[in-house]
Amino acid sequence: MAILTPRDEADLVDIVRDARATKTPLEILGRGTRRRLGRPVAAPNTVDLSALSGITLHEPSELVLTARAGTPLAEIHAALAAANQELAFEPVEHAALFGHVPGAGSIGGLVGVGWGGSRRLKLGAARDHLLGFEGVNGLGERFKSGGRVMKNVTGFDLSKLVTGAFGTLAMLTTVTLKVLPRPETEETVAILGLDAADGLALLREISGSPQEVSCLAHLPAGAQGPFGETSATLLRLEGPAVSVASREADLTARHRGRGAIEILGEDASRVLWRDLGEARPIADGDTQVWRISVAPSAGAGVVAAMRAAGVPLAGHFFDWAGGLVWAAVEASADAHAAAIRGAVAAVGGHATLVRAEAGVRAVVPVFPPQPAALAALSGRVKSAFDPERLFNPGRMTREI
Repeated sequence: MAILTPRDEADLVDIVRDARATKTPLEILGRGTRRRLGRPVAAPNTVDLSALSGITLHEPSELVLTARAGTPLAEIHAALAAANQELAFEPVEHAALFGHVPGAGSIGGLVGVGWGGSRRLKLGAARDHLLGFEGVNGLGERFKSGGRVMKNVTGFDLSKLVTGAFGTLAMLTTVTLKVLPRPETEETVAILGLDAADGLALLREISGSPQEVSCLAHLPAGAQGPFGETSATLLRLEGPAVSVASREADLTARHRGRGAIEILGEDASRVLWRDLGEARPIADGDTQVWRISVAPSAGAGVVAAMRAAGVPLAGHFFDWAGGLVWAAVEASADAHAAAIRGAVAAVGGHATLVRAEAGVRAVVPVFPPQPAALAALSGRVKSAFDPERLFNPGRMTREI
């Protein structure tokens, strides 16, 4: 196996053209922190993009940042923090699940995976903040899409395709992202003692209220977190201090009859929501981890259905007002995929196997199996970008 380290885009073009001429598949790495996401890649050569690093543009007044794809997230976060800004979709770095240092991953890998944290309901995911990119396709051609402002995105919005494609369509060399001011402060209102059904019903009720709650989650009793063995229904408030205080007082007055209320101040609140986005409450141990997306009204029911089907749950919690279920299960050769996906299919949704041994991910579909028509469309998109199937072969499915 050869590890190829391009110094610039010209090197990368040469690498791809050589691979195409010899029909040699390539595994694409930013900094390797998300290598265990998706199916194992079978490729004789690896392209290491970590040398394509550095912030090339940051205009705080224009709320825009451009960086080369191999730039460490720690460098991105530090530059934004100095301007009191942030990536508002709170990127999931998978540090707790895979045991690497937070900030060690690359900005290109973040876009390639495309997941956002607990603010997803309010502010979207990475694909909603990617303004443009430059990259190299499987034909060995440099191309770009989008620009530095949203109005530059006309015609085919290729940013939506490459975000979440896990490096199967193109090798990104530069990305441009919308950034936002960091909220002045935040607090979390925790209503203690509710079961999942009542807690999630309350979250759905509050999600449409005028208190402008930015994140809504529920930790079952016994979940790892700051509340011990007590369940906690969590409401995040962000913005100017006077506004946060007013909304906190309103929520507390309206819902104090539901259970005991605990308020987490700014620092504790930030830590809590970072941990939830990283799935830290279920990250410990040798369990297999699933990420399940359903309608918020179905969250509690899908967990009950999994239990009824005999799935050995080792831990779980709810985010996105119940629409996102993180579940850890005892390890098995099939990751309990049939039972889990059966419970999810009954309510309409999808389940992704996030953490499992390579041998399990090689035989169990990691991503939700697509209907035939959608799979055919995905194949045509892949052929347009990478006709020889050179990039990350088999990362998402056996074919792609």
